[in-house]
Amino acid sequence: MDAEVPHPYSITVEPLKKLEGHSGWALRRNGTLIERSDRGLTTEDKACENATKAIEIDMKPKAGFR
Repeated sequence: MDAEVPHPYSITVEPLKKLEGHSGWALRRNGTLIERSDRGLTTEDKACENATKAIEIDMKPKAGFR
């Protein structure tokens, strides 16, 4: 995984045990799990790309919060 991940996030990409040949990801903020892939992705690169998009969504300001 070569993506630059902004602090305080971290991405873990691992092969799935139940779906051979596919990878899943876990996204953590300050070490706490905040999101996980709900489906297998065909390559580690695609899994990393998908996790990076999840970071971008999580970084956006939430409605009602400042």
